[in-house]
Amino acid sequence: MRHVLALDQGTTSSRAIVFDEEGRAVATAQREFEQHYPQPGWVEHDPKEIYSTQRETAREAVRKSNVPLKQLMAVGITNQRETTLLWDRQSGEPLHQAIVWQDRRTAAMCEELRAVGAESLVRERTGLVIDPYFSGTKIAWLLDNVPDARARAERGELAFGTVDTWLVWQLTGNRTHVTDPSNASRTMLYNIHANEWDDELLRLLRVPRAILPDVHPSSHAFGALPTSLIGEPLIIGGIAGDQQAAMFGQMCHRPGTAKNTYGTGCFMLMHTGERVVQSQNGLVSTSCAQTKGKEYALEGSVFVAGAVVQWLRDELQFFASSAEVEKLAASVLDSADVFLVPAFTGLGAPYWDPHARGAMLGLTRGTSRAHIARAALESIAYQSAELLEAMQKDAGTELAELRVDGGAAANDLLMQFQADLLGVPVLRPTVLETTALGAAYLAGLTVNLWKSREELAKHWHLDRSFEPRMSRGEAQAKLARWREAVRRARDWAKPAGPGASHSAS
Repeated sequence: MRHVLALDQGTTSSRAIVFDEEGRAVATAQREFEQHYPQPGWVEHDPKEIYSTQRETAREAVRKSNVPLKQLMAVGITNQRETTLLWDRQSGEPLHQAIVWQDRRTAAMCEELRAVGAESLVRERTGLVIDPYFSGTKIAWLLDNVPDARARAERGELAFGTVDTWLVWQLTGNRTHVTDPSNASRTMLYNIHANEWDDELLRLLRVPRAILPDVHPSSHAFGALPTSLIGEPLIIGGIAGDQQAAMFGQMCHRPGTAKNTYGTGCFMLMHTGERVVQSQNGLVSTSCAQTKGKEYALEGSVFVAGAVVQWLRDELQFFASSAEVEKLAASVLDSADVFLVPAFTGLGAPYWDPHARGAMLGLTRGTSRAHIARAALESIAYQSAELLEAMQKDAGTELAELRVDGGAAANDLLMQFQADLLGVPVLRPTVLETTALGAAYLAGLTVNLWKSREELAKHWHLDRSFEPRMSRGEAQAKLARWREAVRRARDWAKPAGPGASHSAS
């Protein structure tokens, strides 16, 4: 049986999974790496640690799989998106820590861009809103703040990349500078209609074209791993940003189909076909993983989802393992009207408020760790419900079902509450690692391991369907209460002028 290796470089860990031709995971390796918080609202990673952990997991997964190297057909890469790196083209040395997608340091720069009226241009060309989340202002910050970076970039000595680009550069021995539309579309520099870098946006953000990678379809022969990595040269046959890769792995290929990934953040995508739907409700338009023609999706991004469980584990020390959260949360009947808004790095869709901060409301003397744990889990579902509501308004269509994946999708309590809030069935597949699976599928299509999407669809199998039990009236009342909690968390960190006070908006 033939196999594909998927490299899944996430926000808190690097993973590698070997899949067989039936789409089953044969072996997995995972390593967490350090998160750096140099200032409030700043989040950084060590680029070398990203690469080293990914390289070691690749070797470990292949070793554990016991698959003969000749049966490995290709490697697919999927990655945390928007995270921004700048490095020296000659040495491959990074100039600075990677600025992570969650980072808020460019909030003031984004406000300046909005003040000069750039919002409509950015939205029309890229499908995005102006926000520190995306790579464009992060690149500008690096060029302005790393000594001599701008001059060196103008001379063509530096390379920019999101994590996929950095990995391919390193894996191919500093030779290949590439990305795909799903990652390029997250930079605020890429015209998603024309499928090319946009000169007007490059001028607006003062980014030299010389530092940008070449863009190829997501299923494409991007380069090759050297024999030294795992003992056999391997074609890098697929690249996609993690959310578009998950969408591909979930077989959401038709307009109106949608998936939600429960990872560090929460990301809901609805396929809109060959049509770019401009959101009127706080979502963004984005390129899907592309095999041949153009495909688009509406996307809603929640910055803190599974990360709120990590926060309970690491900072509050509620439990030793994240898996324990479900048992603790299920030990009480409900959250006792406790609401936790995990706006630790601001709020994403549909609010786009970089100044929001985490808040816990409704505490009483009787509030226990279990109530807080339940409120934390419910916050993930509330945020996702707001995304779906906005999505249905934008697309003008009612969702029939939601396909789910990611680590927290294994949590039955959370999935049932999600179905209750949405009022539609929540479908969990047997393979929850659909992000890595999507990357494997893209790579496998490149080397003709699989011939078509129709062939791939036969490998999607349902594990469990969660049917809504809550009345729509009760669900709407809970969502209204959640929105009130969000209102009180908004604008908290906004710099106040002389004599001014913080106010919610």
